[in-house]
Amino acid sequence: MPLNIVSTKVSDIRVPTSDSLLGSDPFHKKPNYSCVYTTIELSNGVLGNSVCFTSGAGNDWIAYGVKDILKLIKNYNFNEFIANPGKLYKMINDHHQLRWLADGVNRMALGCVMNSMWDCWAKIEKKPLWKLLVDLDPQTIIDSIDWRYLKDAILPEEAKDLLNENLVNHNNIENSLSELGPKAYSTAGWLGLTDEQIKDTINEMKEEGFDCFKMKVGQDINHDLERLAFIRDQIGYDAKLMLDCNQVWGVDEAIEYMNKLAIFKPTWIEEPTARDDVQGHLKIAKAIEPLGIKVATGEQVPSPVIFKQMLQSGAIGFCQIDASRLGGVNDVIAVILLAKKYNVPVCPHGGGIGLCNMIVHYSLWDQIKVSSNSDNQLVEYLNFLQDDVFTTPVSVKDGRYVTPKVYGWGLEMKKEFFESHIYPTGSIWKDRVESGSITFTA
Repeated sequence: MPLNIVSTKVSDIRVPTSDSLLGSDPFHKKPNYSCVYTTIELSNGVLGNSVCFTSGAGNDWIAYGVKDILKLIKNYNFNEFIANPGKLYKMINDHHQLRWLADGVNRMALGCVMNSMWDCWAKIEKKPLWKLLVDLDPQTIIDSIDWRYLKDAILPEEAKDLLNENLVNHNNIENSLSELGPKAYSTAGWLGLTDEQIKDTINEMKEEGFDCFKMKVGQDINHDLERLAFIRDQIGYDAKLMLDCNQVWGVDEAIEYMNKLAIFKPTWIEEPTARDDVQGHLKIAKAIEPLGIKVATGEQVPSPVIFKQMLQSGAIGFCQIDASRLGGVNDVIAVILLAKKYNVPVCPHGGGIGLCNMIVHYSLWDQIKVSSNSDNQLVEYLNFLQDDVFTTPVSVKDGRYVTPKVYGWGLEMKKEFFESHIYPTGSIWKDRVESGSITFTA
């Protein structure tokens, strides 16, 4: 039976988080958490949704790109996607005009389209996205990936072997993760929050069973020393502490800074320098290894190729895939397989709007089919922009994600939130349009 795309919709959702400073870090001092929400409707009534997280005016750029790419799949036969998910990805990614733009906004817009397509497929199969990936034949996974620039690091045959490597235990791992999923950590220490606000968040997360916490650093060494001493008093030294400077340092500055913060025994320093500086990350990693600290990065790495170089070189000790930075499922599964090849745990970047809802699916697939479950694999969790936003928000219990049961990604939004946060016409924005635009500066 023919199954075609009959309509598409791109919506601009923005939340004035700059009012509360939730999400604030050294670069993004007053962020307005935002997302481009892409919907693809099929002739059988299935709606495939995706989100691409940005900060405020970034939506303008992404939304335009998504709308343009969607012109390429008007009346597209969805059965072709099911037969070979890699074919559509390659057609768009290799487009003779768009390719000139390279990565960044171009690949993120591609990801919006591809993630909506995968959401459609999972809903057709009546499965959560993670379960669709787990149940797919390994060859379909392999065919979804563009191997052109990756084969010097991992061959398709090697990747297929990795997927079959622990086959006898896959069902047991899936069963053990079927209720309580991947271990999570809480990002509690936003730079713009007071000590009391951070203390409240930590205590709330402790009650949920969390024993891993992340703090923002990098603006001022004296402030960071005081803040981290306070944090350690709150969580103790049995809990894991991760640090994140959001690329605010140069390479040598990062090394100098982390030597001063090493007394607080952090597990990792996240994004210590520019997102695509492979050699810089490697220099930092070597310098802080004697301190017992590893480098984590990935939320802004713009392509699987840069991930390849980071992993091949040993520049990162934790691989932080992001659900909307790359070109969708096709790119992310490639990075997860690369991380397995180089024995680097995948600890996805969450937060934003909808990222936590998506990354739990990648972690479940990784921990069931690729790497096997381990407490070294932590998944970021933020305790805001969930219950008031999504019809089936993600939840946590005993410091772990509750495994999603809803079909697809689980990104369906509540009507009231969706309509009120449409930019610039929603009720939240109608009297404050400029504060959500590119002219709003910190």
